[in-house]
Amino acid sequence: MKKKGIILVVIGILVVILLMIGLYFYGLTSVSNKSEKVTFKVESGTSTKFVINNLYEAKLLKSKISSMIYVKLNNDIMIQAGTYELDRKYDTKEIFEILSGGRVINDTVTVTFIEGKRLTDYVKTISDKFGYSEKDVLEVLNDNNYLKELIKKYDFLDDTILNSSIYYPLEGYLFPATYEFYKDASIKTIIEKMLDKTKNVLDNYSTSLEESDYNIHEILTMASIIENETMVPEDRSIASQVIYKRLSINMSLGMDVTTYYGVQKALSETLTKSDLESENAYNTRRTSFLGLPVGPICNPSEASIKAALNPSDTDYIYFYADIKTGKLHFAKTYSEFQNLIQIYG
Repeated sequence: MKKKGIILVVIGILVVILLMIGLYFYGLTSVSNKSEKVTFKVESGTSTKFVINNLYEAKLLKSKISSMIYVKLNNDIMIQAGTYELDRKYDTKEIFEILSGGRVINDTVTVTFIEGKRLTDYVKTISDKFGYSEKDVLEVLNDNNYLKELIKKYDFLDDTILNSSIYYPLEGYLFPATYEFYKDASIKTIIEKMLDKTKNVLDNYSTSLEESDYNIHEILTMASIIENETMVPEDRSIASQVIYKRLSINMSLGMDVTTYYGVQKALSETLTKSDLESENAYNTRRTSFLGLPVGPICNPSEASIKAALNPSDTDYIYFYADIKTGKLHFAKTYSEFQNLIQIYG
């Protein structure tokens, strides 16, 4: 080959190399000159190749090939899982600095569901924190097909919750605690995370639940009454004993808190004569009402569940609350009960 031909070949190779280098660096430039913010999520365990492909699909990278080469050449880049706020005006270097630096945005929300509150209170909390309407949340909670799915998934749920007399099927089953959710969590995700917690708590008492004469639904119903009737921790197990005693002698429970729930009044309101005589599946103040209400009247704490499974070794039939302190005082006879009313009423 003549010297001139060799020079042309060399020049051609150099041109190709320079062109490739130019394309590489061009591929690292930003997609847009204008600011266009994009929320981008990297799931845990995702491969670099998959992340780059998703960035390209989101129009955050100009070239997949240039980006792959860039990451290979900069082996200190370690993409971290999380949700990021990126901008289409960022070049490849800026984007991977953010992803490697773990500069995630706060995409979670912390929500506290208070013990002793009703399911309707939890519905309002979900609505306030996540932007769903209360109607939408209730529709999911009352969806018969969804409830049947949950019954199959969770061994502590059964067809009892589908009783038409129950106001809200999952009342008493959504465990009160502080949770962390993604801000875009679905209603079902929220519900099931709370049910998962309930399962974890109930698993701690599996032996006691198996040995009890009452099923889980009945235990949670007792626990919900204990939760609403007691303000002082040490009163829980004794109040539990009163419930067991009255059930054993076939005596009406006569608990005001069940009446409040039955007529859907807040505990701060006043019960009327018609409320006390209201015929529903919760109102144990009716003398003709024997046994437990049809279901829980609130979502009880673990302490109340424990008390429902472990009543104290006493023999009380009555209790009356000190209106100033909320502490319960107990009696074995009706005359003793009347004396308590005179003292603390």
